[in-house]
Amino acid sequence: MDIKELQRKSVEIRKDILKVIYEAQSGHPGGSLSAVEILLALYKERMKYDPKNPKWEERDRFIMSKGHATPVLYTVLSDAGFFSKEELSGFRKFGKMLQGHAYRNIPGVELSTGSLGMGLSVGVGMALASNLKKSSYNVFVLMGDGEIQEGSVWEAAMSAGHHKLSNLCAIIDYNKVQENGFVNEIKNLEPLGERWKSFNWNVIEIDGHDFDDIFRALDDFMVEKGRPTVIIANTVKGKGIDFMEYDNNWHGKAPNTDQYLEALLQLDNSKD
Repeated sequence: MDIKELQRKSVEIRKDILKVIYEAQSGHPGGSLSAVEILLALYKERMKYDPKNPKWEERDRFIMSKGHATPVLYTVLSDAGFFSKEELSGFRKFGKMLQGHAYRNIPGVELSTGSLGMGLSVGVGMALASNLKKSSYNVFVLMGDGEIQEGSVWEAAMSAGHHKLSNLCAIIDYNKVQENGFVNEIKNLEPLGERWKSFNWNVIEIDGHDFDDIFRALDDFMVEKGRPTVIIANTVKGKGIDFMEYDNNWHGKAPNTDQYLEALLQLDNSKD
């Protein structure tokens, strides 16, 4: 897809995200809306996978470590053909497939997540396994910025740097807002890039809503040798909806009818 098509697709995915949360009256809009372009770039252009054979051994692995952001994960997986779009209407509903947090029995989901700080450790294990088996697959791990306040993340970062896992790419959805407020007020992460460099990581900082920037970073990862890569993606929590942007109150809250219709209108107008 070209950039304009991807930009149009990002609007449609954001509308789908809002729809599943509105219909369930439950879910996490803020951190789902901030990660749309990242997931689309991976699933539309850079990752290798087969939706008809989700367990294909040579597939690239994607771990949604910030496991509450399933509205963006499920809508993108559905768009990629892992399951029908009709399944989205069952989001967070009893007896349906799409649970509130990522669940590995769902086609395309590699790891059950939701307990923050665990995804990178598993990603390290997957990357090590790829090397030991002499496979060619890469491992991508998307983490939240509040999530990387967890100590287990830095243990995994140290291990990845030590083992020189150049087939591992961590992506930080750096939207600056976590559940209870601004990240830098709760536990400041800066200087974030320097911290990752100290663990022997290749560090790339980008605009996480700019497809050109995202592709440049992913292409850099593909050719990097001898160390893992972390992409620090500067994003906007609640991206695309003015009353949700940078507001922690929209971390995990569903819109009412008026808010939902206003959000859809804003997204429709953004296409002009």
